[in-house]
Amino acid sequence: MTGGPLTVLVGPMGAGKSTVGALVAERLGAPFRDTDQDVESGTGRTVREIITGDGERSFRELEHLAVARAVREDGAVLALGGGAVLHAGTRALLGGLPVAFLDVPAGEAVMRVGEGTGRPLLAADPERRWQELLEERRHVYLGVARVVVPTHGRTPERVAEAVIEALELTQA
Repeated sequence: MTGGPLTVLVGPMGAGKSTVGALVAERLGAPFRDTDQDVESGTGRTVREIITGDGERSFRELEHLAVARAVREDGAVLALGGGAVLHAGTRALLGGLPVAFLDVPAGEAVMRVGEGTGRPLLAADPERRWQELLEERRHVYLGVARVVVPTHGRTPERVAEAVIEALELTQA
């Protein structure tokens, strides 16, 4: 395939984008990119260090640049950070791409992210804050997504299969 990524996974923290993305890539015989990891390797700092040291706005700019590079890679599976879609430029880059929104309930997501450990945006009252973030972002996830894939009660392997089926991707 040419013309960009096979799929782009979006959703809130704890939705399983990185785990599911790696499984989708493995099943499709494709490379996998996690834009949070791209930012970290490009800066030599963790997402947490960037957000707490430079602010969320600075991180979103770095994240946007990472997404812009990643969407140019043909045939890759991409996992975007939970707030990547907040940047208007990033939303524009996603237009027309096969984007899957991984939809996860709050309790399940908070359990996965470990009560905010390493997540500066969840530092105080993680479950309430996570719910607030989802309420702020849900319409944006839905706006960029071609498909919505519920994760509740599914293993990462089942979610990966659901993404492949929903987007009608060809397995290797």
